[in-house]
Amino acid sequence: MPRTVGIIGCGTIGTEIALAIDQGRIKNAMLGAVFDIVEKRASDLASRLQSRPAVYSDFDQFVSSDIDLIVEAASQDAVRKFVYTALVSGKDAMIMSVGALADSRLLSSLLSAAGNARTIYIPAGAIAGIDAVKSSRHLLESVALTTTKNPKALAGAPFFANRKIDPESIREKKVIYEGSAADAVREFPSNINVAAVLSLAGIGIDKTVVRVVADPDTNVNQHEIVAKGKSGEIYIMVRNVPSPENPKTSFLAVLSAIECLQSACGGVLKIGS
Repeated sequence: MPRTVGIIGCGTIGTEIALAIDQGRIKNAMLGAVFDIVEKRASDLASRLQSRPAVYSDFDQFVSSDIDLIVEAASQDAVRKFVYTALVSGKDAMIMSVGALADSRLLSSLLSAAGNARTIYIPAGAIAGIDAVKSSRHLLESVALTTTKNPKALAGAPFFANRKIDPESIREKKVIYEGSAADAVREFPSNINVAAVLSLAGIGIDKTVVRVVADPDTNVNQHEIVAKGKSGEIYIMVRNVPSPENPKTSFLAVLSAIECLQSACGGVLKIGS
Protein backbone atom coordinates (compact mmCIF):
# COMPACT_ATOMS: atom_id res chain seq x y z
CA MET A 1 0.00 0.00 0.00
CA PRO A 2 1.62 3.29 -1.10
CA ARG A 3 2.07 6.01 1.51
CA THR A 4 0.58 9.41 0.75
CA VAL A 5 3.11 12.15 1.46
CA GLY A 6 2.56 15.83 2.24
CA ILE A 7 5.48 18.25 1.99
CA ILE A 8 5.87 21.32 4.20
CA GLY A 9 8.08 23.87 2.46
CA CYS A 10 8.61 24.15 -1.29
CA GLY A 11 12.23 25.30 -1.35
CA THR A 12 15.29 23.35 -2.47
CA ILE A 13 14.81 20.16 -0.45
CA GLY A 14 11.02 20.11 -0.66
CA THR A 15 11.19 20.50 -4.42
CA GLU A 16 13.75 17.72 -4.85
CA ILE A 17 11.72 15.33 -2.71
CA ALA A 18 8.55 16.18 -4.64
CA LEU A 19 10.32 15.55 -7.96
CA ALA A 20 11.72 12.24 -6.69
CA ILE A 21 8.24 11.03 -5.73
CA ASP A 22 6.68 12.35 -8.94
CA GLN A 23 9.30 10.62 -11.09
CA GLY A 24 8.84 7.29 -9.32
CA ARG A 25 12.29 7.30 -7.69
CA ILE A 26 10.73 6.69 -4.27
CA LYS A 27 8.81 3.44 -4.35
CA ASN A 28 5.48 3.03 -2.55
CA ALA A 29 5.05 6.79 -2.25
CA MET A 30 2.41 9.14 -3.64
CA LEU A 31 2.54 12.92 -3.31
CA GLY A 32 -0.83 14.03 -1.98
CA ALA A 33 -0.26 17.66 -1.00
CA VAL A 34 2.26 20.47 -0.78
CA PHE A 35 2.13 23.31 1.73
CA ASP A 36 3.95 26.62 1.90
CA ILE A 37 3.04 29.82 3.73
CA VAL A 38 3.69 31.52 0.38
CA GLU A 39 1.02 29.89 -1.77
CA LYS A 40 2.73 30.79 -5.04
CA ARG A 41 5.77 28.69 -4.13
CA ALA A 42 3.50 25.70 -3.55
CA SER A 43 1.46 26.25 -6.72
CA ASP A 44 4.61 26.77 -8.81
CA LEU A 45 5.99 23.46 -7.55
CA ALA A 46 2.72 21.60 -8.13
CA SER A 47 2.58 22.89 -11.71
CA ARG A 48 5.89 21.10 -12.42
CA LEU A 49 4.56 17.73 -11.30
CA GLN A 50 2.59 15.17 -13.26
CA SER A 51 0.78 14.08 -10.08
CA ARG A 52 -0.69 17.57 -9.53
CA PRO A 53 -0.83 17.39 -5.71
CA ALA A 54 -3.25 19.55 -3.76
CA VAL A 55 -1.84 22.99 -2.90
CA TYR A 56 -2.29 24.61 0.50
CA SER A 57 -1.18 27.76 2.28
CA ASP A 58 -3.52 26.99 5.21
CA PHE A 59 -1.91 24.40 7.48
CA ASP A 60 -5.14 23.16 9.08
CA GLN A 61 -6.50 22.29 5.64
CA PHE A 62 -3.19 20.67 4.66
CA VAL A 63 -2.95 18.46 7.73
CA SER A 64 -6.61 17.45 7.36
CA SER A 65 -6.06 16.28 3.78
CA ASP A 66 -5.58 12.68 2.71
CA ILE A 67 -1.92 12.28 3.71
CA ASP A 68 -0.33 9.94 6.25
CA LEU A 69 3.30 11.12 6.27
CA ILE A 70 4.43 14.74 6.37
CA VAL A 71 7.91 15.90 5.39
CA GLU A 72 9.10 19.12 7.03
CA ALA A 73 11.49 20.79 4.59
CA ALA A 74 11.07 24.42 5.57
CA SER A 75 12.76 25.72 8.72
CA GLN A 76 13.24 25.24 12.44
CA ASP A 77 10.27 27.55 12.94
CA ALA A 78 8.14 25.21 10.83
CA VAL A 79 9.09 22.32 13.11
CA ARG A 80 7.94 24.31 16.13
CA LYS A 81 4.70 25.44 14.47
CA PHE A 82 3.52 22.40 12.58
CA VAL A 83 5.04 19.03 13.47
CA TYR A 84 3.29 18.56 16.83
CA THR A 85 -0.11 19.15 15.19
CA ALA A 86 0.74 16.72 12.40
CA LEU A 87 1.65 13.99 14.89
CA VAL A 88 -1.46 14.38 17.03
CA SER A 89 -3.49 14.41 13.80
CA GLY A 90 -2.30 10.87 13.11
CA LYS A 91 0.54 11.57 10.65
CA ASP A 92 4.09 10.29 10.77
CA ALA A 93 6.72 13.01 10.33
CA MET A 94 10.14 13.36 8.72
CA ILE A 95 12.09 16.36 10.03
CA MET A 96 14.79 18.05 7.99
CA SER A 97 15.35 21.13 10.18
CA VAL A 98 16.70 19.00 13.00
CA GLY A 99 18.30 21.94 14.77
CA ALA A 100 14.88 22.75 16.23
CA LEU A 101 15.21 19.61 18.36
CA ALA A 102 18.01 21.25 20.34
CA ASP A 103 15.08 22.57 22.37
CA SER A 104 14.61 19.70 24.81
CA ARG A 105 11.06 20.75 25.64
CA LEU A 106 10.08 20.70 21.98
CA LEU A 107 11.70 17.31 21.48
CA SER A 108 9.90 15.94 24.53
CA SER A 109 6.55 17.25 23.32
CA LEU A 110 7.02 15.74 19.87
CA LEU A 111 8.00 12.36 21.31
CA SER A 112 4.95 12.51 23.58
CA ALA A 113 2.71 13.37 20.62
CA ALA A 114 4.13 10.48 18.60
CA GLY A 115 3.69 8.01 21.45
CA ASN A 116 3.65 4.39 20.30
CA ALA A 117 1.48 5.03 17.26
CA ARG A 118 3.47 7.51 15.18
CA THR A 119 7.08 7.62 13.93
CA ILE A 120 9.45 10.58 13.64
CA TYR A 121 12.11 10.11 10.95
CA ILE A 122 15.43 12.00 11.06
CA PRO A 123 17.64 11.75 7.93
CA ALA A 124 21.40 11.62 8.43
CA GLY A 125 21.67 14.70 6.24
CA ALA A 126 25.02 15.91 4.94
CA ILE A 127 27.19 13.71 7.19
CA ALA A 128 28.15 10.05 7.28
CA GLY A 129 28.84 7.54 10.04
CA ILE A 130 25.66 8.04 12.07
CA ASP A 131 25.22 4.27 12.46
CA ALA A 132 28.71 3.99 13.99
CA VAL A 133 28.09 6.86 16.40
CA LYS A 134 24.69 5.49 17.44
CA SER A 135 25.95 1.99 18.07
CA SER A 136 28.83 3.17 20.29
CA ARG A 137 27.28 6.21 21.97
CA HIS A 138 27.14 4.57 25.42
CA LEU A 139 30.93 4.20 25.21
CA LEU A 140 31.76 7.61 23.75
CA GLU A 141 33.59 10.22 25.82
CA SER A 142 33.80 13.05 23.28
CA VAL A 143 32.31 13.99 19.92
CA ALA A 144 33.47 16.96 17.84
CA LEU A 145 32.22 18.30 14.53
CA THR A 146 34.17 20.76 12.39
CA THR A 147 32.17 22.26 9.54
CA THR A 148 33.91 24.28 6.84
CA LYS A 149 31.95 26.33 4.33
CA ASN A 150 32.40 29.30 2.07
CA PRO A 151 31.22 32.48 3.85
CA LYS A 152 28.60 32.90 1.10
CA ALA A 153 27.05 29.60 2.19
CA LEU A 154 26.89 30.86 5.78
CA ALA A 155 25.46 34.28 4.92
CA GLY A 156 22.21 35.18 6.62
CA ALA A 157 22.96 33.26 9.81
CA PRO A 158 22.04 35.05 13.08
CA PHE A 159 25.69 34.60 14.11
CA PHE A 160 26.75 37.43 11.80
CA ALA A 161 23.90 39.79 12.69
CA ASN A 162 24.53 39.28 16.41
CA ARG A 163 28.17 40.30 15.99
CA LYS A 164 27.71 42.82 13.16
CA ILE A 165 30.07 40.86 10.91
CA ASP A 166 29.73 40.94 7.13
CA PRO A 167 30.54 37.44 5.84
CA GLU A 168 31.77 39.05 2.61
CA SER A 169 34.56 40.67 4.65
CA ILE A 170 36.12 37.28 5.49
CA ARG A 171 39.16 37.03 3.22
CA GLU A 172 41.01 34.05 4.68
CA LYS A 173 40.18 30.73 6.29
CA LYS A 174 39.32 31.14 9.96
CA VAL A 175 37.41 29.50 12.80
CA ILE A 176 34.46 31.82 13.42
CA TYR A 177 32.63 29.72 16.02
CA GLU A 178 33.54 27.12 18.63
CA GLY A 179 31.10 25.92 21.26
CA SER A 180 28.31 23.49 21.98
CA ALA A 181 26.04 22.04 19.32
CA ALA A 182 23.13 23.58 21.24
CA ASP A 183 24.43 27.09 20.58
CA ALA A 184 25.61 26.26 17.06
CA VAL A 185 22.16 25.32 15.78
CA ARG A 186 20.78 28.61 17.11
CA GLU A 187 23.58 30.69 15.59
CA PHE A 188 23.47 28.85 12.23
CA PRO A 189 19.91 27.48 11.90
CA SER A 190 20.15 26.87 8.15
CA ASN A 191 23.71 25.55 8.08
CA ILE A 192 24.44 23.26 11.01
CA ASN A 193 21.47 20.89 11.22
CA VAL A 194 24.08 18.13 10.98
CA ALA A 195 25.24 19.10 14.49
CA ALA A 196 21.79 18.30 15.85
CA VAL A 197 21.66 14.97 14.01
CA LEU A 198 25.09 14.03 15.37
CA SER A 199 24.06 15.08 18.89
CA LEU A 200 20.86 13.03 18.84
CA ALA A 201 22.79 10.00 17.64
CA GLY A 202 25.66 10.50 20.09
CA ILE A 203 26.32 12.11 23.46
CA GLY A 204 23.83 14.96 23.42
CA ILE A 205 23.44 18.53 22.25
CA ASP A 206 25.33 20.13 25.16
CA LYS A 207 28.33 17.78 25.14
CA THR A 208 28.93 17.76 21.39
CA VAL A 209 31.56 20.33 20.37
CA VAL A 210 31.11 22.24 17.11
CA ARG A 211 33.58 24.38 15.20
CA VAL A 212 32.49 26.43 12.21
CA VAL A 213 35.21 27.44 9.76
CA ALA A 214 34.65 30.07 7.08
CA ASP A 215 36.90 29.53 4.06
CA PRO A 216 36.46 31.89 1.08
CA ASP A 217 38.60 29.58 -1.08
CA THR A 218 36.47 26.47 -0.70
CA ASN A 219 33.69 25.40 -3.05
CA VAL A 220 32.53 22.42 -0.98
CA ASN A 221 30.74 21.96 2.32
CA GLN A 222 33.07 19.93 4.54
CA HIS A 223 32.11 18.09 7.72
CA GLU A 224 34.74 16.39 9.89
CA ILE A 225 33.62 14.22 12.80
CA VAL A 226 35.92 12.86 15.52
CA ALA A 227 34.34 10.64 18.18
CA LYS A 228 36.45 9.02 20.90
CA GLY A 229 35.59 6.51 23.58
CA LYS A 230 36.17 3.09 25.06
CA SER A 231 35.21 1.44 21.77
CA GLY A 232 37.97 3.28 19.92
CA GLU A 233 38.03 6.32 17.67
CA ILE A 234 35.72 7.23 14.81
CA TYR A 235 37.03 9.67 12.22
CA ILE A 236 34.81 10.74 9.33
CA MET A 237 35.42 13.34 6.64
CA VAL A 238 32.72 14.31 4.15
CA ARG A 239 33.27 16.89 1.42
CA ASN A 240 29.92 17.68 -0.14
CA VAL A 241 29.10 19.50 -3.33
CA PRO A 242 26.56 22.24 -2.52
CA SER A 243 23.12 21.94 -4.06
CA PRO A 244 23.04 23.72 -7.43
CA GLU A 245 19.84 25.44 -6.29
CA ASN A 246 21.02 26.59 -2.85
CA PRO A 247 24.67 26.76 -1.68
CA LYS A 248 23.55 26.56 1.96
CA THR A 249 22.32 23.02 1.34
CA SER A 250 24.67 20.12 0.61
CA PHE A 251 23.53 17.90 -2.25
CA LEU A 252 24.08 14.91 0.05
CA ALA A 253 21.44 16.31 2.42
CA VAL A 254 18.92 16.15 -0.43
CA LEU A 255 19.94 12.59 -1.30
CA SER A 256 19.76 11.58 2.37
CA ALA A 257 16.23 12.97 2.64
CA ILE A 258 15.13 10.96 -0.40
CA GLU A 259 16.68 7.77 0.98
CA CYS A 260 15.12 8.30 4.42
CA LEU A 261 11.72 8.79 2.82
CA GLN A 262 12.19 5.61 0.82
CA SER A 263 12.85 3.74 4.07
CA ALA A 264 9.75 5.29 5.63
CA CYS A 265 7.67 4.16 2.67
CA GLY A 266 8.83 0.58 3.05
CA GLY A 267 11.11 -1.77 1.24
CA VAL A 268 12.28 -5.36 1.44
CA LEU A 269 15.99 -4.69 2.01
CA LYS A 270 17.00 -2.67 5.10
CA ILE A 271 20.65 -1.60 5.35
CA GLY A 272 22.00 -0.19 8.60
CA SER A 273 19.97 0.88 11.58
